[in-house]
Amino acid sequence: MLIGEVARRSGVSARMLRHYESLGLVRPSGRTGSGYREYADADIRRILHVESLRSLGLSLREVGRALDDPGFTPSALVGDLVRRTRERIAAETELLTRLHRIDRAEPAGWEDVLQVVSLLRSLGSTSPAARQRAALSSASSASSHDEAPVEALVEAALAETDPNVAGALRWALARAAGDGSALLAEALGSPVAAVRERAVRALAALPGAAADARLREALAHPDPVVRGHAAPALAARGVTDTVPTLVDMVVAGRNDTDAADALSLLAARDAATAERIARDLVGRLSLRATEASARGRLTQALADVPGPTASRALAELSNDEDRAVALTATYLLRLRDAP
Repeated sequence: MLIGEVARRSGVSARMLRHYESLGLVRPSGRTGSGYREYADADIRRILHVESLRSLGLSLREVGRALDDPGFTPSALVGDLVRRTRERIAAETELLTRLHRIDRAEPAGWEDVLQVVSLLRSLGSTSPAARQRAALSSASSASSHDEAPVEALVEAALAETDPNVAGALRWALARAAGDGSALLAEALGSPVAAVRERAVRALAALPGAAADARLREALAHPDPVVRGHAAPALAARGVTDTVPTLVDMVVAGRNDTDAADALSLLAARDAATAERIARDLVGRLSLRATEASARGRLTQALADVPGPTASRALAELSNDEDRAVALTATYLLRLRDAP
């Protein structure tokens, strides 16, 4: 079979067949009297084997080894191909994500594209200072086309470990043109505790009804750290549904100072809320299972809760059998009675 017929049947061009021959991958079995290459059935099979291995991503050099080296084992090569393919897919996925982000920024020209790309690269820098500058510049830029897409800011905030950069990213997200609350809420389902905490802290910094709704949902989250960040943030916005979570935080000693401050802030809103908070605190004090350290924190939390229920509770606690609790309650009563 001559080279033209081989090319037609195999789908490999005559030029590529000559290239394979120059590399020693395929050699025609013979020549015609006129000197034309003549391929046998075994040569055709060899060509098909070359093409099959190339379709797996092997280089021509690796194809030659696979076909000619008796000691060559496919397992190592296939494993390497899997690794390289995954790396290529990851790189292509990252490129696709970056292109989507640039597209959502609606660039008006190549200058805008380059500005967004520069911001995205800075957000991914290994330098914390560069990442912080990128976050701050994305929020303070005068032109909307200079802003980093919200998706990029969210991704950076969820991955950031430097506290200063994390604060800058939360600040940038709160001022971004888009709404990142849905993406942050999705991250609350992450199996990584640190990611969940970064997500709820970023949500707590976002203004608006959408963020409020996501934080309300976070009050029922199974992770106490998520609840512990959501409750004080909502309390600062006047949401009284946070009271049970805040009281739980005081009892558990988890961000209990922030929780007590949030309770006092809510108690100052109106008398009814203050009485409800006082009753909840006193109710936990009366439980026998409540540990001594928790009773001390509950007593301290009553300090800034106005109203008769809190005052009566502190008067009773001033005679508590636990000397530390009694001394704390006595001191707080004096502060309440001071002019």
